[in-house]
Amino acid sequence: MARTFSLAHLTVLGCPPPEMAHIAARAGYDYVSFRIIYMGLPGEPNYALAENPQLLRETKAALRETGVNLLDIELARIDADTDPKRYEPALEVAAELGGRHVLSSIWTTDRSVYIERFAELCELAEPYGLTVDLEYVPIAAVTNLAGVVDVLKTVRKDNAGVMIDLHHFHRAGDSPEALEAVPREWFHFLHLCDAPGEIPASKEEMTRILREERLYIGEGGIDIADIVRRIPEIPCSIELPNIKRVKELGYEEHARRCLQSAKDYFARHVTEQSDLSA
Repeated sequence: MARTFSLAHLTVLGCPPPEMAHIAARAGYDYVSFRIIYMGLPGEPNYALAENPQLLRETKAALRETGVNLLDIELARIDADTDPKRYEPALEVAAELGGRHVLSSIWTTDRSVYIERFAELCELAEPYGLTVDLEYVPIAAVTNLAGVVDVLKTVRKDNAGVMIDLHHFHRAGDSPEALEAVPREWFHFLHLCDAPGEIPASKEEMTRILREERLYIGEGGIDIADIVRRIPEIPCSIELPNIKRVKELGYEEHARRCLQSAKDYFARHVTEQSDLSA
């Protein structure tokens, strides 16, 4: 089977979902990954489709016209202040659009709270046929692979998974070999990007790079091939925000170069999956 790719919303964050679907189709992506849970971050557009019937209709039409499929939605943050039930309208929309997965991350250090709320999110997503894939983030509360494994082993939900982001994996200092011990059924998709090999000393600089200046695949210092070879052959969602490249090239050409760099890199460095992923 040919490897498949999704265009993640953070790569083209200024594009509403219908425009994003058309860009993804023209650039050659198989999927799109929408950010339809509004997070209220500075400069973040609000694409909460559950609250905007007209935009939802336009999004449905764009997916139908382009033939691009929805892979996942984001971001169902787990924190001390948000009731997971708040996300149910977005889960319903994701299922209506044919989505498969919900991306989540943990932003409270209270383990009892995040275990309970992540488990509840999985329960809410299950009737919609959605997995909930936990991403660890270096600026959040659960920051490494061991933390995610602890959550998944504790909640024991059949629709729970782990989502590896290449940037975050590298910044966490995780070992590619550690992926071999992770149950294969936990992997549903991954986030693909590159970044400088040197890990920033400050949280502020790390945040700036992960939100504004990730690099095309093969352009940075992450040993992407060594990581990807240890993960089953799952869809790669390219999450590669780079403000300078977008200003220079525009969203569509940036998206196209993200995909082409990934395909070129995989052709050079990642052949058939090894027995590690069997």
